[in-house]
Amino acid sequence: MDNPAPMPHNNTTNNIINIEIAYATPEKQVLLELGLAEGNSVQQAIDESNITQHFPDIDLATAKVGIWNRVCKLTDIPKDGDRIEIYRPLIADPKEVRRRRAEKAKEEGRANKVTGGRAK
Repeated sequence: MDNPAPMPHNNTTNNIINIEIAYATPEKQVLLELGLAEGNSVQQAIDESNITQHFPDIDLATAKVGIWNRVCKLTDIPKDGDRIEIYRPLIADPKEVRRRRAEKAKEEGRANKVTGGRAK
């Protein structure tokens, strides 16, 4: 019996990678799975996911994005298995929150390494 000739392997950008797109508010969280053409950007992945149908308030012009908790650019290229995350803006400055918490602990006599401030 004759064996057919092997088909040539195609390593072009037609390969599909599997990624996730994540966004959350305090009330609602969405994690979308998406098959994306290899070589597409983070921006293209977000656009193809249609996540803005769930969250019309997402503004990619101002929102930060990341891959696996690391901030990235919209032009970065995700890899198979990556999770693209869209981050909401902070509602409070973390430094200011820590400073207030340390001041309160100091006033209450609870200042230590964890709460911040110096004990009297």
